[in-house]
Amino acid sequence: MLKNKVRELRARHEFTQSNLAKMVGVTRQTIGFIEKGEFSPSVTLALKIAQALQCDINEVFWLEGEE
Repeated sequence: MLKNKVRELRARHEFTQSNLAKMVGVTRQTIGFIEKGEFSPSVTLALKIAQALQCDINEVFWLEGEE
């Protein structure tokens, strides 16, 4: 299972779900589903999110058990 720190990193940058969604070209709902672990983003979307959050993709997303 894919784990993430999107919510934590988004809050650190003071972005709303809507702000981040607009930056990466998805809906606010998609960001919410990613944050809750209900949706695994494509590699392209994961890279866009990491870039928007100014982080390495491995800081944002990882596989469960690889903490």
